[in-house]
Amino acid sequence: MSRIILTAASRVGRVRSNNEDMVLAYDKFIRSDLYGTEFSTENSDRFVIALADGMGGHKAGEVASSDALTNFHFFLNDLPRDLSSEAFQDMLKEWLKSVNHIVESKGNTDPGMANMGTTFVAVVYYNSNYYWINCGDSRLYRYRQGVLTQLTTDHSLNNMLGDHHHSNIITNCIGAGCKDSYLDISNITGDFLSGDVYMLCSDGLNDMISDEDISFLLSKHLTANQLCEAAIDAGGYDNVSVCVFNVE
Repeated sequence: MSRIILTAASRVGRVRSNNEDMVLAYDKFIRSDLYGTEFSTENSDRFVIALADGMGGHKAGEVASSDALTNFHFFLNDLPRDLSSEAFQDMLKEWLKSVNHIVESKGNTDPGMANMGTTFVAVVYYNSNYYWINCGDSRLYRYRQGVLTQLTTDHSLNNMLGDHHHSNIITNCIGAGCKDSYLDISNITGDFLSGDVYMLCSDGLNDMISDEDISFLLSKHLTANQLCEAAIDAGGYDNVSVCVFNVE
């Protein structure tokens, strides 16, 4: 049994007028808000902690991120019990096809939503297994015994080319005309340890604050909202969303 202690926050920042990020923490959707809770695997056979960073025209990005998280929430809750790990991962890939179609269809129908899309990063508990899932350049970090590790790989030109001349250009996402979207999926059940701290974030955090500073802030047991504040204080050029959860 695991006990999860979580804080989550999503903030507009200093430059943008609307927030295209969204967070799903267990069964709570968070946008331009903050949240804290705790829950246990003793009380549920599944849960999700997820973050989506939308992109597109005026307010289209916030539609894409909301659609992805809302759709995933229903998807996870509707899954039958006791799927094998392999079957569960196959279902995730089918979900990606479905949500891609939903986001693309809205973009094709409404010119104001053309080419909208979103990243998606999540930690999921299902059938006594823990998984992380990633599509795009939002990140999942693990802080363990003073060491910060980025578990996900950024699906971005920066990462592919090894430089920073293509800031914010991503190579994989939900929607946005991405014809070959894919999910990185990892079963971390055997490496999900008491004392670990996990952090999901949009690039509004890691573009403003270095990994070294993130590690320092996590060592001080800062909440998700305090991490958002640090990114805003450092410039806040983008929306910033963070989930931090401790494992006990």
